[in-house]
This record gives sequence, C-alpha cells and structure tokens, in this order.
Amino acid sequence: MSEEIRIMMYEVIGSPLCVASSDGQKVFERIHTALNANRKVLLSFHNVTALTSAFLNAAIGQLYGRFDENHIRSLLKVEDAEQDDLALLKRVVDNAKLYFKNTNKLNKAIQETINNEI
Repeated sequence: MSEEIRIMMYEVIGSPLCVASSDGQKVFERIHTALNANRKVLLSFHNVTALTSAFLNAAIGQLYGRFDENHIRSLLKVEDAEQDDLALLKRVVDNAKLYFKNTNKLNKAIQETINNEI
C-alpha cells in the first residue's frame, strides 16, 4: 500500500476557521480521492481554532454515503484535535451513519413534515 496522505485542514482552506460547508467540501474532495484509491489519510486539525458541524458534515459526514464504515475506519485517522472537536466529530459521524443507513425513510419523513406544514 502506498504511503499515508496527510491533509492539514488549515492549509487546504487557508484559515484556522473551519466553519463553512463549502470549505468542508474542499477537504472532502481530498479525502474522497484518497479513500477511493485505498490510501490511508491522516487528517490534521493543527492550527484549527473554530470548527462547526456544517464544516464536518461536508468534510467527513458525507463520506458515509460513499464508503462503508469499515473502509473509512481502516483508512482515515485524525490528529491534533481538541477534545471538544473530537466530541463534535463523533456526533457528526454518528448522525451521518444514521442518515445514510435510513436515507429513504428519513427523506420520506422530512417530506411528510414539510407537506403537513404547507
């Protein structure tokens, strides 16, 4: 297997503020390319001072719609993350796994709720 890829979020987005989903998409594209090639990824939170679930949903959450959980777990690791950031990441991952496990059921429930409010 080829060498590990280190993705430094700070360098990818050019800011310590990991808050926008559009910036998360940039990180996702790099991770997705690497995982698709079965390469190990080390995702660094070094120099990140602000982190939101919107960013993490785009950067990591949507991986669970593209790859099997075991594939992600075996190839993606994180480093330099604060405890609060790890807790937020865990919430995002748990929600993504639930969402992608029951996508059709969840979308149907959302649509019914919207239709009932109109």
